[in-house]
Amino acid sequence: MAKETLLEIKNLVTEFRTEEETVKAVNDMSFTLSKGETIGIVGESGSGKSVTSLSVMRLIPNPPGKITGGEIIYHSKNKGPIDLVQLSEKEMRQLRGNEIAMIFQEPMTSLNPVYTCGDQVMEAILLHQKCTKKEAKDKTIALFNEVQLPRPEAIFDSYPHQISGGQKQRVMIAMAMSCQPNILIADEPTTALDVTVQATILDLMLKLQREHEMGIMFITHDLGVIAELADKVVVMYKGKIVEQGTVLEIFSNPQHPYTKGLLACRPPLNKRLHWLPTVADFMKTNENGEMIESTQSVADVTEKLVVTKEERVIAHKKLYSKAPILSIKNLQTYFPIKKGMFGKAKDFVKAVDDVSFDVYPGETLGLVGESGCGKTTLGRTVLRLIEPTGGEVLFNGSNITTLGATEMRELRKDIQIIFQDPYSSLNPRITIGQAIMEPMQVHGILENDKARKERVIELLQRVNMNESHFYRYPHEFSGGQRQRICIARALALRPKFIICDESVSALDVSVQAQVLNLLNELKREFDFTYIFISHDLSVVKFMSDRMVVMNKGKIEEMGDADEIYNNPQTEYTKKLIGAIPKGQLEDIKASIDKKKTYHAI
Repeated sequence: MAKETLLEIKNLVTEFRTEEETVKAVNDMSFTLSKGETIGIVGESGSGKSVTSLSVMRLIPNPPGKITGGEIIYHSKNKGPIDLVQLSEKEMRQLRGNEIAMIFQEPMTSLNPVYTCGDQVMEAILLHQKCTKKEAKDKTIALFNEVQLPRPEAIFDSYPHQISGGQKQRVMIAMAMSCQPNILIADEPTTALDVTVQATILDLMLKLQREHEMGIMFITHDLGVIAELADKVVVMYKGKIVEQGTVLEIFSNPQHPYTKGLLACRPPLNKRLHWLPTVADFMKTNENGEMIESTQSVADVTEKLVVTKEERVIAHKKLYSKAPILSIKNLQTYFPIKKGMFGKAKDFVKAVDDVSFDVYPGETLGLVGESGCGKTTLGRTVLRLIEPTGGEVLFNGSNITTLGATEMRELRKDIQIIFQDPYSSLNPRITIGQAIMEPMQVHGILENDKARKERVIELLQRVNMNESHFYRYPHEFSGGQRQRICIARALALRPKFIICDESVSALDVSVQAQVLNLLNELKREFDFTYIFISHDLSVVKFMSDRMVVMNKGKIEEMGDADEIYNNPQTEYTKKLIGAIPKGQLEDIKASIDKKKTYHAI
C-alpha cells in the first residue's frame, strides 16, 4: 500500500548572490518524503544538504540567499497541500516548530545560553499549544523522560553549558518533538558525538518516528549512519542530486563515481589499508573539466591498498625494537569539585587515574573512549597544558613534570598538538601565514622573517595549499583547510612528537580521509611519533599501531589495534565496537527487516 506523501520538493533552486557572482547552492532538486519514511541526504560540505533543509524551513537569510525557483509542497493535516515558498513569514511561523521541526547541527550554538533548557522547550510549547505554564512544564519534563535524559527535573533547571554534548542534543530533540511534528529535519545531529551516544540518539529518533509516524529528513556526510537509519538516500554534489534510490540500491550497487568515493572514504573495519581512497580516486575529469565515468568498484580500489599481516608483523618488529620516546608512569590528573569551609578540596573528579604506557619512536598510539573518559585531559597533561596531580611523564628520559617554565617552553619545540577545533585555535585577527610563522619567531627558528616566510610557503604547499593562502584570514577557509593550516603550524618547529586531539572528528568523511592520509604521509617523511586521540574507533584503528581504550580515567585495555578490534577483552570495548555504524549490506538488510516488523506492529 502506497504511503501518504508529506513533502514534495519540485525543481527547487536556492541562490546566494555576491558582488562577484551568483551561486546556485541548490540547483533543480526534486524528491518526495512520505509518512513514516526516513530520507537520508548525503554529500560533502558545500554540496547543498543544509541549504535544502533551510529552504524547507524558509530560514535562508535574504540577502544574500533566496529561493528563486521550484516548489516545496507540504501536505498539512488541516490545510491540505501548501506551497511553502509562497507563504508569508507569519504563515510560515505557524508551521515552523509546530508541524515541521528541525534539529540543528551544533546544539551549543542553537540553544540560548542565558535561558535554562526547560524554559527553551517550554517556549515552543507555549507558542504553539493552548496550555498553562504548569502544563507546559509537565509536558517538558515528560519529553525529557521520553528522550531518556537523566534527572529530567535537574536538567530542566540547567543551562546549556552545564550539560554534556549528548544531553544538549537530546534537549534539541525534545524541543523539536514538543509539538509532535509531521516532519522532522535533522541536520548532522550526531556528527561530533561519541559512537555510543550517537547509537542511542539514532535509536531514539527511530522510536519517536514509530510512535508519531513522522517523516524524517536526515542530513549527514556519514554513509554508515545513513545505512542504519534511512529508507531512501539522496546523494548531492555541488547543489545537484547525482544519485537517489533505496538504501539497499545505493549501498549494494552505487552508480555515480561520487557515491562510490563517499562509500570508500570511511576507514573499513574488516581490513587494514595503506591509505584511504578518496573521492578523487573515482572522479576523474578531462581537459574540459567534464567528469569521466569511473568503471572501478569500491572493492576493486580498496583491495589494492590492503596491508597484509606479514607486512604488519615486519613493521612492528622493527618499531618495537627501539627504546620508548615517551613513558607515562602512574599519571594522575584530578580536578576538585567540592571544597570545605577553608577552601580545601573534599572531593575530586579523577580525569586521569593511575595511567601508565610507553610510546615508541615512529609509532602511532591511538587513544579511544567516550567523552569524559580522560583522553583529552591525558594529552594535555603530557604537554603540561594541564598540570598533573601525580606520576611521571618521561620524554627521551627527561621527566617533563619537574621542568621549569623556561625549560618547558624549549621542550615544546619537540612536542606539538593539533587541536580538535581548528577555528578556535587560530587567531582570527592575524593571517594564517603569520599564525604559522609566530612559533618559529618565538623559538628563533631560521635567521630572519624572509627565510621563515619561505619555510611557511613550503609547509602550506606540503599540506596541499598554495602561496596565496599566506595572506588570508582563518574565516576565509573551510573546516578541512583550517585543519591543514593547523597541521602546517605544528610542523613549523620540526617536532619529534605530535598529539592529534580529535583532529578530524568534525570533518566530512572525504576531507577526513585526505587529512588522515596526509598525517600518515608526513609521518613517513619526517619520522614523527603520534598520539592520536579520537572517539571514533574506526579512525583510530586505521591510524594506529597500538590502541589504548580509556574509560573513567583508567585504561580498560591496551594492545595491537587490529587485535583489540577483532578480539575485545572488556565489555566496555565490546560496547564501543558494537555502536560503530558499519554500513555493511547484512546490517542494512537486518535494519530493513526490523523496520518492516515495526510497521506491521
